[in-house]
Amino acid sequence: MSLLRNKDSILYMFRSKAFTIFTHVLCWFLFFSLPMLFFSQQSDDDRLIGVLRMSEYWIFYGFYIFLFYFHAHVLLPYLFIRKKYIAYIGILILLFTIVYNLKPFHKLVEGQKDTSAAHPNFKPPPGKPMPFPGSKRALPPPPRDGTGGPPGRDQAEHFDIVSTFLFIMIVALSMAIEITRQWRTTQQRALQAETDKAIAELSFLKAQINPHFLFNILNNIYSLAITQNENTAEAILKLSNIMRYLTDEVKADFVSLKNEVAYIQDYIDLQKLRLSKKVKLHFSVEGNLENKKIAPLILITFIENIFKYGISNHQESDITIRLKAEEHQLVFMCQNPIIQTETSLERIGIGLTNTKDRLQFLYPKNHNITISTEKNTFTVILILPV
Repeated sequence: MSLLRNKDSILYMFRSKAFTIFTHVLCWFLFFSLPMLFFSQQSDDDRLIGVLRMSEYWIFYGFYIFLFYFHAHVLLPYLFIRKKYIAYIGILILLFTIVYNLKPFHKLVEGQKDTSAAHPNFKPPPGKPMPFPGSKRALPPPPRDGTGGPPGRDQAEHFDIVSTFLFIMIVALSMAIEITRQWRTTQQRALQAETDKAIAELSFLKAQINPHFLFNILNNIYSLAITQNENTAEAILKLSNIMRYLTDEVKADFVSLKNEVAYIQDYIDLQKLRLSKKVKLHFSVEGNLENKKIAPLILITFIENIFKYGISNHQESDITIRLKAEEHQLVFMCQNPIIQTETSLERIGIGLTNTKDRLQFLYPKNHNITISTEKNTFTVILILPV
């Protein structure tokens, strides 16, 4: 079972990682396409190919890709998350200064304009636009201002608003993604802590049951040995079977119903060795037990209570234990007279509380239990999915 869980966990992690990589690649592809869409409205196909060959184009994208991952995987986890805010803000200011002076988008636009300039050795006919190098059709030359450069060049040199906007957007986006990832990790850790707590509580409940049960059985065998009963060897053999079952199988959350019933049968056989003729025991198992699972030791509390508090050597006692395995559920019923005192009933209540807790852990909203004490008779009916 643990191996299957590990395989499922590895498969889930692989799918999650693959989805994350695919999402990053798709987003960067869309981001790369934005300037191409912008230039496609002003240029022909040959110029677009020329843009892809520009060093400014790859510097532009290389810088913002570096900014995104450097901020997400270095600045946030090692500075911001650890509350080193001064160092974090200082490095952000340094990166912004680099963007302000580098002007990656402005240089990309200027480089694109330069590619649309006329070839230096080519002189078009008078009145004809100058062609783009390598293109099949001519385009008009770019407009020039009084200095011979493109109009507005001096103004653009002062501030690159697009690069600044992209800087802010990349920082904000990487911060949102990293904070979301940190939040999901915290939620997963909290959920895992709750699961570990539930498993620990379940193990504690099992530990409460097993020593008490073994203590009673050993007392019974001791009584047989003292009286030199001929069934002592058989009782030891059945106890051996029970110990093997408790050691090898009950560690799992669910075990074979057939093995659980065999364990119950051994327990009842051990108890029958000490019963007097005043006790009438009716034990029956119906249905097909093959290929069905049940939580281990979930029924033994009810059966154990019968032999502890429902029988007497001084008065008649009629007890019934029935198990009926249907196609998708198990119906368990036990019934015994109430012979012991109110103090004994309080002890029964403690054991039943533990069992109810286990049912809530292992069969949440998927079981039905009815307990009644009418007509001086203690009755339990439990329905479980199998």
